[in-house]
Amino acid sequence: MLELDEATVRFGGRTALDAVGLDVAEHEIVCVLGPSGSGKSTLLRVVAGLQPLDSGRVFLDGRDLGGVPAHKRGVGLMFQDHQLFPQRDVGGNVAFGLRMHGASKAQQGIRVRELLELVGLPGAASRAIASLSGGEQQRVALARALAPRPRLLMLDEPLGQLDRSLRERLVVELRELFSELGTTVLAVTHDQGEAFALADRVVVMRDGRIAQSGTPLEVWQRPADEFVARFLGFENVVGASVSGEAADTPWGKVPMPAGAPQGEVTLLIRPAGVRLVPSAEGLRCTVAARTFRGTHVSVHLQPESAPRLEAACALRDAPEPGDEVGVAFDAAEIVVLDGAPISP
Repeated sequence: MLELDEATVRFGGRTALDAVGLDVAEHEIVCVLGPSGSGKSTLLRVVAGLQPLDSGRVFLDGRDLGGVPAHKRGVGLMFQDHQLFPQRDVGGNVAFGLRMHGASKAQQGIRVRELLELVGLPGAASRAIASLSGGEQQRVALARALAPRPRLLMLDEPLGQLDRSLRERLVVELRELFSELGTTVLAVTHDQGEAFALADRVVVMRDGRIAQSGTPLEVWQRPADEFVARFLGFENVVGASVSGEAADTPWGKVPMPAGAPQGEVTLLIRPAGVRLVPSAEGLRCTVAARTFRGTHVSVHLQPESAPRLEAACALRDAPEPGDEVGVAFDAAEIVVLDGAPISP
C-alpha cells in the first residue's frame, strides 16, 4: 500500500532521511523504532505531507503523493500530545474530520457513536475534554483519526505521555483493535516494548537510514549489528576470533553455535546465555550489582581483567553484590553480528 523510494530530507548540512526505501503492505502494522534524531518522526511527516522531500518519492496505493497536500492524502495522523480541541466536546473532536469531508450531521452522529463504542468510551460524546484522563484522551484522539476511515493510520509516539501500566494495557487493546478493523498502521516510537508488542514488523533506524527491518522475533533474536543490539538493551557485545566451534574473546573461550562464520567477528552473548556456576568453575567474576526486572534479575558481573558481563537469572538464584561466582556460556544464546565493533 505504502512505498517510500529513496526518500531524502536534509536540514541544512544534516541529512535527516538518507535515501530511505520502505514498503508497508495493506493491513500490516509497522513500527519504526530508533533513538532521538534517527529520522523516524521525519519519515512520518514525509508520508503525511507535512515535510517536503529533497529527493525521492512516496506512493500510496500506487499514486505518487508528490505535490498532494496533507489533507488530500487520505491518511490519519495521531500525535503524541493528542492535539484535541479543548473548546469542543468529545463528540465534536471525533467528528472533526467527518465535517471536513462533508459528512451530514446524521452520518457524523452514527460514526461518532460507533467509534466511541469501539475505543471503549460509549456515551462519552458530550463530555468535556478537560474532564478526561490521559488514557481517555488517547482513545478520543484515536477515534478522531479513525473517523474518516483513512487508508493508512500513522501514530507518532501514541502512548508516550501515559504511565507505564496504562501504556502496557492500551498497546494490547490497540493491537486487537487494528486487527479487528484491518487497519494499515505506520507508527513511530522510541519505546521498544511498545513497538514489539504492537507491530507485525519492526524497522530500526539510525542516522536517517534503516539499520534493520524484520518481525519482532527476527529483530530480537538476530540483531543486525552492534548498534541494533545495544539499542535493544544488550550489553554483552565484543569482538572475537572464531575457530571451529569456539571463539576467543576477552572473556576467554566461548562455545559457538553450529555453522558460525570463522575468523574475526562481533559477538552478542545474550544475558540468558551467561550461566552462573560455582566460583571454582568457569570465568571467575564478582557481582557488581543486580537489578530486579519483574520476570528475572539482571546480574552485572565484573571479571578480573575483562569487560563487565550481564547475566539473567531467577530471583531465587540471584547472588548478592560482592559475591564471587563463576560463569559459563551457552552457545544457543550467542549471535554473530554483522560489521566490526563500533565501540571499545
